[in-house]
Amino acid sequence: MLPDKELAYLERCIELAREALQAGDDPFGSILVDDQGQILKEDRNRIVTGNDISLHPELTLATWAYKNLPPNVRASATVYTSGEHCPMCAAAHSYAGLGRIVFASSSKQLRQWKEELGAPTGEVAALPIEMVVKKAEVEGPVEELGEKIFELHRLRWEKVCSQSQGQ
Repeated sequence: MLPDKELAYLERCIELAREALQAGDDPFGSILVDDQGQILKEDRNRIVTGNDISLHPELTLATWAYKNLPPNVRASATVYTSGEHCPMCAAAHSYAGLGRIVFASSSKQLRQWKEELGAPTGEVAALPIEMVVKKAEVEGPVEELGEKIFELHRLRWEKVCSQSQGQ
């Protein structure tokens, strides 16, 4: 069980994921928090609205941290995220020298949810972060948040289906 403060960070990630969904992107959101509990940066998925396949929030935060924070601050920072990092984002997290990762829902859960919804599961393997990053410090999934995340993905798939029927 995570402390209330960390649950609040994950709730903010879910709010960002909801913002992404409302804008037309897949529902993912992440925040970068320093070792004093200060939110340094936050972002949401912008792949569709930014017309750029690399605009995952975790990748955006890793890139920003690498460019703007000294190595010791990066190493002691935590990334909170609505969904477990994909392999690209996990690698960027490691290359940027960021610290701990706390995720609300796992890649395995997302794959199961997509299968349940009849949504495509994608061409990239849904690897756990630890299979991409050798010394990853991760915590998740947070079971009590799973239903909220599932609902966002259900709404996204419903939106995609209704748009494809309208064409």
